Amino acid sequence: MSNTREQVLKRRKTRALKRKIAVIATVALIITGAVLAYQFGGKTSPSTSSKVLLVTSMGNITIQLYEDMPITTGNFKKLVSQKAYDGTKFHRVAHNFVIQGGEVPGAATIQDELPNKHSNIQWTVAMAKTSLPNSATSQFFINLKDNSATLDSNYSVFGIVVEGREVVEAIGNVETVPADDGEPVTPITIISARFVS
Repeated sequence: MSNTREQVLKRRKTRALKRKIAVIATVALIITGAVLAYQFGGKTSPSTSSKVLLVTSMGNITIQLYEDMPITTGNFKKLVSQKAYDGTKFHRVAHNFVIQGGEVPGAATIQDELPNKHSNIQWTVAMAKTSLPNSATSQFFINLKDNSATLDSNYSVFGIVVEGREVVEAIGNVETVPADDGEPVTPITIISARFVS
């Protein structure tokens, strides 16, 4: 009889302990959620955002990123989150072809994502690289026209300009140093690159 009573008391204590643990876990989850909501203003973490705003010395450009390009888009997002593009330049303007920028010294190379899932059509953004495979690092270019026939086999497209196309066009029309592969006479700076919703 006493054994049975001890067992009942033991079960009650065990249930009470489990309820306390459940309450503590729930409170911990609520606190964690509140902290995250406060940190990110109720929005998704910026690293998962699929749009990037380039604030340039000639105006703003918004790029919609392609999430089905995990290596290339992931590399671009990583560099944006590190603020690596802040203060870099559009150092090359090839009229009626591309504008190119984003040179970050010491940036690691990434693997090409080819064949392309997206074409190098007007307004798309792709990784620049040397003639060697898997040599892209941080530099990117924006297509000023449909370059798919000549660029699709070598350059991975990871986004498209959705706002600020007039800024891209203006950059594409700046005066360049004739003897220097399209360097703008007046420097064009990427003041900042940041995630937007």
